[in-house]
Amino acid sequence: MSVWDEVTGQPRAVAALRRAAAASRPGADDRQAFTNSWLITGPPGSGRSTAAYAFAAALLCPEGGCGECPSCAQVAARTHPDLTAVVTETTLLDIATARGLVERASLAPVSADHRVIVVEDADRMVARTSNTLLKAIEEPALTTVWVLCAPSEADLLPTIRSRVRTVALGVPAPDDVAELLVRRHGVDPALALRAAEEAQSHVGMAARLVTTPEAWERRERALEGMLGLRSAGEAVRKAAEWVAIADEDGKAVAADRDERERAELVRSLGLEPGAAPPRQLRPMFKDLEDHQKRRAKRAALDGVDRILTDAQSLWRDVLMRAVDAPVRLVNEARRPEIERAAERFGPQRALDSIGAISTARARLAVNVPPTLALEALLLEFAAD
Repeated sequence: MSVWDEVTGQPRAVAALRRAAAASRPGADDRQAFTNSWLITGPPGSGRSTAAYAFAAALLCPEGGCGECPSCAQVAARTHPDLTAVVTETTLLDIATARGLVERASLAPVSADHRVIVVEDADRMVARTSNTLLKAIEEPALTTVWVLCAPSEADLLPTIRSRVRTVALGVPAPDDVAELLVRRHGVDPALALRAAEEAQSHVGMAARLVTTPEAWERRERALEGMLGLRSAGEAVRKAAEWVAIADEDGKAVAADRDERERAELVRSLGLEPGAAPPRQLRPMFKDLEDHQKRRAKRAALDGVDRILTDAQSLWRDVLMRAVDAPVRLVNEARRPEIERAAERFGPQRALDSIGAISTARARLAVNVPPTLALEALLLEFAAD
């Protein structure tokens, strides 16, 4: 077993990162393969964070990432004293977090040869935040390694991306994702392959589909009837349904975590479960609630984005059938519906609908309310 076993379908990236980890060791011959500042890019679900933590484990493990020692177990649990993991659970990575990272980067490692800082959503940094990190990334301490993750180099400021070495991930093949699901979750291979295809090789989403039946049910509900919309009223009702499904999905993801966080805060303060907090401690609970609300907002927007991704896959399948392309459908289980839509609409309508989804995403990016953006999109789907 190795920490690299979880990085599925990325042989070139794994080879580069393994070589870098080996080159980081004292006395290594290939010192050119290592640098202190890295950027791992790739589309959503390609395994950016998985690759980042595998690299961190390889840097911190005495055996270079064996996957079995206490050091590797601590990295997997995000509890290693020389690992700082930054997960942006809200819309943006704030400047206070960035300043804390700069302070942490100056500290010497506790038990390993390096201190590793992984920033999972570096693309969520605004310019001011990026500039706060710039000096630390440009001239890091010799024992500090920065590992940033983002969809592409273009998502970071030029001043940042010119100071990092980039490792690009691609979209893994559905077969690779399915094999990972079978190995990790013990599911039926046919079910794993369907999940991998319908998730469009997004590893995290595919895993959620096979482990959470409710998530798959919400996906089916979102797509049901989408290709058959014929009136403005149907479009508006479907938009409301999509918003409700996204909210359900976000709440399902957050509910257990919110409760655990509150219980942990209660325990850490020595309070009785269920007891009202004393007045002087209420600001701490208010801060937690505010953070959870911001995270819930992002979770709902992520849910909308997942629905748009699924809708795009359905129109992609319509386009493939309209031009009789010899490719496997993403939504093979919906083939009869897709065949009917391909005959009814033709390739141009499918292309226009895919373009309309891109427009909806652009509107959401500039804070157009999701209900309005989705209504406008689905009205286009319903237009004859």
